[in-house]
Amino acid sequence: MHKILRLESVKKYFPVRRSIKEVFHKNNQSYVRAVDGVSLTIDEGKAFVLAGESGSGKTTLARIVLRAIEPDSGSIIFDGHDITKYEGSKLKKFRTNVQMIHQDPYNSLDPRMRIMDIVMEPLNIHEKSKSKKEKIEDVLEALEKVRLEPTTDIADKFPHMLSGGQRQRVSIARALVLKPKLVLADEPVSMLDVSVRAEILELMRNLKDTLKLSYLYITHDLATARFIGDDVGIMYAGKIVEVGPIEQVLLNPLHPYTQALLDAISEPKVHNLEKEKIIRIKHDETRERPKTGCRFFHRCLYSMDICKNEPLLSGEEENHYVSCFIYPISL
Repeated sequence: MHKILRLESVKKYFPVRRSIKEVFHKNNQSYVRAVDGVSLTIDEGKAFVLAGESGSGKTTLARIVLRAIEPDSGSIIFDGHDITKYEGSKLKKFRTNVQMIHQDPYNSLDPRMRIMDIVMEPLNIHEKSKSKKEKIEDVLEALEKVRLEPTTDIADKFPHMLSGGQRQRVSIARALVLKPKLVLADEPVSMLDVSVRAEILELMRNLKDTLKLSYLYITHDLATARFIGDDVGIMYAGKIVEVGPIEQVLLNPLHPYTQALLDAISEPKVHNLEKEKIIRIKHDETRERPKTGCRFFHRCLYSMDICKNEPLLSGEEENHYVSCFIYPISL
């Protein structure tokens, strides 16, 4: 199957701001390892879910894919081409094929612009050769794809006249209007009412199937991830600790962190409301994440001395990989 995106050992470290005293004492510069050697592949027409808690590096990785920030090292292979060093017109052309759906449908849309102008903005930036009539037709087609009808009425409205779910559909239409090959969705339903989340996820899944779209879907919620994803990568402290087909990973989680994430999913069972749920994780906030070895060392119930070394992703089941010393290393 054709790979639409391949990341190879991508790293991004951010320097920690130091005080004047530390600068004069020439203390060694410390870094936040936001993305620390991440490799992954996304097949054409598939949804790859990147899951993990806040601060794990998911959004930073998405911004690196967009080339909104530069990686310190590693390669970004898009549709068979290394775009890591693209500049100018090459970079602009690449960005027509990769679009983003943001988390907040309230702040990501300009309140002073009508929906027609909001969805048309990418066309004005990238498709300058098109006539105004062609652009209007493209906008109305995009609104129709996301089921915002009647399209001409919606196009004439301002964002404040729409509900949260409708605003997020506008964001999706804006991402689709350039007919991209890859869409980055950064927690697209986390700020919506529970009642409309399923509608948006179903829309995104249908668009994936009908338009052969590929998604990099970022979330901390594994319950919604299962609804849309084909494959999943579990990210912790800048590293992918487990990756594989989503059903396989969620039904048979191997890494202790993945198991803890699944433990944290709420179960709407009335007879269990008073029962305390056990989440398989240590709550030791006094210790910092280790800079070497397994980053999950101090929070893991199964940590051993060997975990002070760096674990590598290895195959435990078909297409299912985990970086944990609990399992014997295999290829």
